[in-house]
Amino acid sequence: MHSSREGEDMELQQLYRELGVEYDLVETPYTFGKHAFSFLSVIDSYALLDRISPEEFVKDEQMPYWAEIWPSAITLSTFIADELSLAGKRVIEIGAGVAMVSVVAAWKGGSVLATDYSLEALRFARYNAMKNRVNLQCERLDWRLVQCSEQFDLLLAADVLYERVNLLPIVNAIDKLLKPGGAAYIADPRRRMAEQFLELAEENNFAITPFARKYSGGSKDVAVNIYKMTRKPENP
Repeated sequence: MHSSREGEDMELQQLYRELGVEYDLVETPYTFGKHAFSFLSVIDSYALLDRISPEEFVKDEQMPYWAEIWPSAITLSTFIADELSLAGKRVIEIGAGVAMVSVVAAWKGGSVLATDYSLEALRFARYNAMKNRVNLQCERLDWRLVQCSEQFDLLLAADVLYERVNLLPIVNAIDKLLKPGGAAYIADPRRRMAEQFLELAEENNFAITPFARKYSGGSKDVAVNIYKMTRKPENP
């Protein structure tokens, strides 16, 4: 056991060195459920824009949103730590970024798959899982074309409702990834885009329960809604 922990520590240090060569890093402490966590992210995500070639942008229009920890992720992590029971649950996060939400969900006892379209993000997710001593699977997932055949008890997502073109693909991804009787929790800082997303979700047979929350850890408070999505009962 001791040698295994030493091996994990060496792997963690090596991954930190590799990421440090490529990014300006910041490691920030957080507390969820009275438990201390630490998360690695990028100091300035806008500095990563220069890495995106015009060809890549035309293909995917992918911005480096994954590199920051957003208020919605912190709020959803608090909600998970304080209000959800995940023991024995199979959980997926889409758009995981540096995987704060996934790490907290794994700490709460969930068997968690953290997914993101960005392979860069998944390296940070793996680091943060090791740093916080939780087991986490990490895989690439494109919510426009979900090729994961597994279905999950819970789906989590924070701050993914920022492009209109993504709204219906996200609804369809949730529908494909959730088990019958499963639930999705989507955190969003009350963007107007969320209203369109909720309309699409209801049109696609989902019932919505909102939870109003507030993030108070930054320079100004941010209102965050967490939307619980469950499938409506089939008509007899």
